[in-house]
Amino acid sequence: MSAESSNLSNIQHRAVIKYFVKKGKTPKEIFEDMVSVLQESAPSYTMVKKWARLFQQGRESCEDDPRPGRPVTVVTEENVRKIEKLVLTDRRTKL
Repeated sequence: MSAESSNLSNIQHRAVIKYFVKKGKTPKEIFEDMVSVLQESAPSYTMVKKWARLFQQGRESCEDDPRPGRPVTVVTEENVRKIEKLVLTDRRTKL
């Protein structure tokens, strides 16, 4: 496997861990398999243990849980039009 094709996202790593947990593999076996294939781009053993435990406890999602704090802003056509209208109405408006 080439280095480029072995770079997986965190969500893809978690999906692999979830698959192996469902197959009954231990975190150590999962980690060793991932390192043998992904080499340096494999997740750490600590992360494999954490996610394996979560999946064993019944977690289904591979995505991160929402975090507290300021919400992520979204750029939409509607928002752009509203801001443009606001600025064009009063050019001294500060954003």
